Amino acid sequence: MKAILLAAGVGSRLSRATPSPKSVLDVGGMPLIRHTVEMLMRNNIDVTIVVGFMKEMVYEALNGLDVNYCYNPFYKVTNSMGSLWLARNYISPGEDLILGNADVYWDQDILDLLLNDNRDAVMLADKSRVEVGDYFFKTHDSKIILYGKDLQLNERDCEYVGIAKLNANFVGGFKERINRCIEDELYHLWWENVLYNYSKEYPVYALDVGDCFWGEIDYIEDYQRIVDYVNAKNEEN
Repeated sequence: MKAILLAAGVGSRLSRATPSPKSVLDVGGMPLIRHTVEMLMRNNIDVTIVVGFMKEMVYEALNGLDVNYCYNPFYKVTNSMGSLWLARNYISPGEDLILGNADVYWDQDILDLLLNDNRDAVMLADKSRVEVGDYFFKTHDSKIILYGKDLQLNERDCEYVGIAKLNANFVGGFKERINRCIEDELYHLWWENVLYNYSKEYPVYALDVGDCFWGEIDYIEDYQRIVDYVNAKNEEN
């Protein structure tokens, strides 16, 4: 299995509070991205990181780890669609693939749920969060049928986490669509838009992880929530 983590963006919503990339912020004495990469590697998953903004800080955060790097020099003018395309050589049809945004904190309990789900295309979601969040889904029988930042409250039934898994037989078609998006100059899109487009004709599922702790860093309050959780967890151990 392979994993690609997207860590190229500036993170403009948090940049006034911290000058560093969100993925290298300290969580319990370790950079966030190192926590994720070490977890993936313990599960024998080959990891590729797409870097851009202040890439040297990501290199330093992952010093000594055997990971692959791709550099997006256009990170200021592309979205994550462009970053993922630059890592296309690490997307191999016939191999399972995890895709994730590097500013998400998650633990082994969530990874276990993801690895044990055999559906072709799965996006992590949290059914306990519908009133406040960044991006929402509406599902039917766990299939994603609506998605967006601005879904009305009565249309939402979960918040998107920022991580997905594609089974080996799905990866080839996914890669073809990534290439097609770049050919159509859709650099401004998120990589998730490929899966949203797929969901109109092929089932893309939401896997509920609402019983587990996770956090995506968009604002300083998100970061503090993660730090408080990790500190409490470390004290228990």
